[in-house]
Amino acid sequence: MRFGVWSSQLVRPSLGETREGLARLEAAGYSSVWFPERPVGTEAISEAAVLLAGSQTLGVGTGIASIWSRDAIAAANGARTLNRAFDGRLRLGLGVSHAPAVAMRGHDYARPLTAMRRYLDGMDEADARAGGRGAPRLLAALAPRMLELARDRADGAHTYFVPVEHTAYARERLGRERELVVEQAVVLEQDAGRARELARSHTRRYLELPNYRNNLLRLGFAEHELDGGGSDELVDRVVPWGSDERVAEALRAQVDAGATEVLVQVIVEDAQRLPVDELERLADALA
Repeated sequence: MRFGVWSSQLVRPSLGETREGLARLEAAGYSSVWFPERPVGTEAISEAAVLLAGSQTLGVGTGIASIWSRDAIAAANGARTLNRAFDGRLRLGLGVSHAPAVAMRGHDYARPLTAMRRYLDGMDEADARAGGRGAPRLLAALAPRMLELARDRADGAHTYFVPVEHTAYARERLGRERELVVEQAVVLEQDAGRARELARSHTRRYLELPNYRNNLLRLGFAEHELDGGGSDELVDRVVPWGSDERVAEALRAQVDAGATEVLVQVIVEDAQRLPVDELERLADALA
């Protein structure tokens, strides 16, 4: 399939729980699993090692490894080590993160594009000395200049919290040769009120971050549509909901718009569990 899974619950306290979930996702036919890096609680390279060790065929992606969490040489070396050990299954998603998370680490977020360029310079230098790139790199990219940097200096882009029209826009900026890995949050609920309530438990926190707000404003949403967890129209476009078949159609629309891979994030009431049952149902609908 051209569909993977994005979940903050992929790395569980119990390695046995992690392996069970990964085995079921592999059996369902998903192509990869992606997970976030938090300022406190996760470290992307070591977490990727856990998921790679707990699976047989799944690709594993960091979504996103912050450039402020480790220096460029450490990132290049870590990716090279994991890809050597696990048959090239790692994809290294890199991003500039968000101002509050960067401040927690004691860094200055003032010039994120410049910071990313310098970081890629450092990784390229490390790779040249080591004799080759450690893993494919995808940049967290929403705005035009970061998408162009992903086109010119990386293997592609990983987008998050975007409606399908952004995917078409990103594909145009990236050109035809680069990867475009798109996260898509969904709710498997057919009652409109309940579906939007669950969706807003997801949208509310992201709409507080300038990067995501600005991206939606560029796409034509008005400021008032971004308040209170988002208008009904915004919620419906960013977090498709409904029957398994209706949600599967929305996921396929991302592929039609230019995504090389779509990462499914199922929003459920219990945000602490990995929604494997729901993902297995969706895999059937997608197949």
